Amino acid sequence: MTDSAPMPDVSIIIPVYNEAASIGGVLDEIAALPLEAEVIVIDDGSQDESAAVAGARPGVRVFQHPYNIGNGAAIKTGIWAARGRVIVMMDGDGQHQPADIPRLLAHTARYDMVVGARTPASESEQHRDLANRLYNLIATYLVGRKVEDLTSGFRAIRAPIARRFVYLLPNGFSYPTTLTLSIFRAGHSVRYEPIVALARQSRSKIRLMRDGPGFLLTMARIGTLFAPLKIFLPVAITLFVVGAGYGAFILLTMGRFSQMAGVTVLAGIMMFMLGLISEQIALLRMSQIGAFHDDSAP
Repeated sequence: MTDSAPMPDVSIIIPVYNEAASIGGVLDEIAALPLEAEVIVIDDGSQDESAAVAGARPGVRVFQHPYNIGNGAAIKTGIWAARGRVIVMMDGDGQHQPADIPRLLAHTARYDMVVGARTPASESEQHRDLANRLYNLIATYLVGRKVEDLTSGFRAIRAPIARRFVYLLPNGFSYPTTLTLSIFRAGHSVRYEPIVALARQSRSKIRLMRDGPGFLLTMARIGTLFAPLKIFLPVAITLFVVGAGYGAFILLTMGRFSQMAGVTVLAGIMMFMLGLISEQIALLRMSQIGAFHDDSAP
């Protein structure tokens, strides 16, 4: 596609890393859809023929990273390269079915982001399902809305909104987590569309013990960025209650004041005040983002 070509309505971004065995089939299925869209494949430093396989398909735009930077970095490259009004993000390992793309796009006129939520019928590993349920519960608490699939990489989002939050996205696999929490806390609308994810045709690059703590850290980071009281208040209450309870116990049983209890209560109060200050800063940040809210209008 040349720069003089008409601007596409939809841009489909597919990050790949050593997916030569699966990316060709995915692209062929997308080409068979009754959909006018540009397809962007970002080869994140693959050691196989992923880029060559993708580039052999007509109309596919291929971008190559000189080395493996990360799944999130590939998505960011795709977002900046996309020219469509709506951006679809999906994996190139065969687990996301291109036939589901029209179902996601059907709701983008009403919702700012539509996420493909994996159903129990999906072919996923049990330990990851359990981890995802935990992540979903924590995310639901942080945003105050039910989060059905926090880590799904299959989603459609309005391009101006994706570009507004692209600077927050990490280079690793936790970009769906960051994007979901940011979109919710900024007051944008999100819909979850049930999908059945297939088994990966290649070995997953995500390691639960290595990447799991990263997901939790990302949620804490985004939580303190957009909803700091959700993070600071439970800690403050815990410190205050523990300190006050311990102090009362020492006073009643030993008849003396506990300095440790006093310090713990004071720490709880300070944590609460820090949360209030952070909340004010977050509100100022959100007001600046809201000033550009009209950019997301369809």
